[in-house]
Order: sequence, then C-alpha cells, then structure tokens
Amino acid sequence: MTTDTIAKPGIDRRSFDSLGHANHGWLDARHHFSFANYYDPSRMGWGAIRVWNDDAIAANAGFPPHPHSDMEIITYVRSGAITHKDSLGNTGRTGAGDVQVMSAGSGVRHAEYNLEPVETTLFQIWIEPSRKGGSPSWGAKPFPKGERSGQFVVLASGFADDGDALPIRADARVMGATLKAGESVTHSVGEGRHAYLVPAVGRITIDGQAFEPRDGAALSGGRTVTITATDDAEIVLVDAA
Repeated sequence: MTTDTIAKPGIDRRSFDSLGHANHGWLDARHHFSFANYYDPSRMGWGAIRVWNDDAIAANAGFPPHPHSDMEIITYVRSGAITHKDSLGNTGRTGAGDVQVMSAGSGVRHAEYNLEPVETTLFQIWIEPSRKGGSPSWGAKPFPKGERSGQFVVLASGFADDGDALPIRADARVMGATLKAGESVTHSVGEGRHAYLVPAVGRITIDGQAFEPRDGAALSGGRTVTITATDDAEIVLVDAA
C-alpha cells in the first residue's frame, strides 16, 4: 500500500461519495455534516463548525425568504454568482471566488437567488457564534485568486488583527488558497481547535494522504499539516474552536 492511501492519525477523510445528498431539482446539495433530512450521528459538526453544504443551484432559482438566528453563515461562491436580499435592506451579488458573510444575530430573514443564466455552485458554511444575540449584519467582498497563490489568505475572521477579512462573530477563520500542481502549503491547528478543509478544485494530499476534489478533511488540533496539490487546486479551510 502506498503512502497516499494510508489514513493518517488526526486526519479524517470524508469522501465526496459519502456525503449526505439531496437533489431537489433546482438545488443539488451535498452535506458534509448532518443537515435537513440527512442525519449521521458521527457527523453532527466539527467543533464550532456546524454546516458545510456543497450546493449547485440551477439558473434563475434559489432560496426564498427564510429566517435564521444565532449563526454565522459564510458563502464561498465557486462558479456563477449568488444574489442576496435580507430584511435589513441589504442586497448584493457575490461572484465566483468571492465571499459573503451573514451574522444572523438575534434574527434576520434573507433570500439567496441565482439570477444568472447558468448554474451557480458554492459552499455554504455555518459556524456557531461565540455569543448569542446582537444585531444581525451582512457583508460581501471580492478576494482575487491571484492574491491566494501559494498561500492561505484569511477570507472571514473573528479576530480583529485579520483586518482585511470579512468579520464574523466566532472564534474562527475561513481561509482560501490556490496551488499549482506540485506546490505545498502548511497549516498549524492549535491544541483544542478543529480545522476542516475541502479542495473546491483539484486533487491534493495532506501529509501524503490523498483527497479527491470536494472530499472533506477533518483535522484534529495540535498538529501541523502539509497540503500538496496533485493538480492545480483551489482550497477552502476553516479553523475554529
């Protein structure tokens, strides 16, 4: 058996084929963690990371207005675009590679529509907030992929010193990187913390263990991992309490 097929301690591979799956026609969704009608008691979340959905939304379709509270909801658009509208009066379009964040706080209603003529694909990530309540908020920001070349860039953060990142109310960072085939990047997961990583595009290895596109990797705390791109790759990682 070669090293890239051996499971490594502290690295739990969640293959794309093993994810929860619901196809509603207009929405084809994969669930890394228990969500809606998908329930797996071993996949209820990872630390403060509660939801990681891999969604494909048909053209001119989307999520009608619905409520949320006490959750940090991060949307990473992989292709196409998503248009947001909420009860606070916010509206905005977030395109491929860019990020939007909604802090649901004490409560907000929002809608998310794909108003494009083509399918939109995205990751929707929910992180439990450090504190409940507070005024809800929304924000979006472009993150040019060239600036992430060969390194992790913080896209959303609960830490004030990550000044260019979108703010969230959680002890967490959402990061992105792009790697050329053969390039590597490292990430240290602190003691007691939880990291979850998904290659949006491309195959990678983590400390020699192979991951296919859109597989999930649950990384335990107290370790530094080396992520190497087998193909040109686009990676999203959340590091949370």
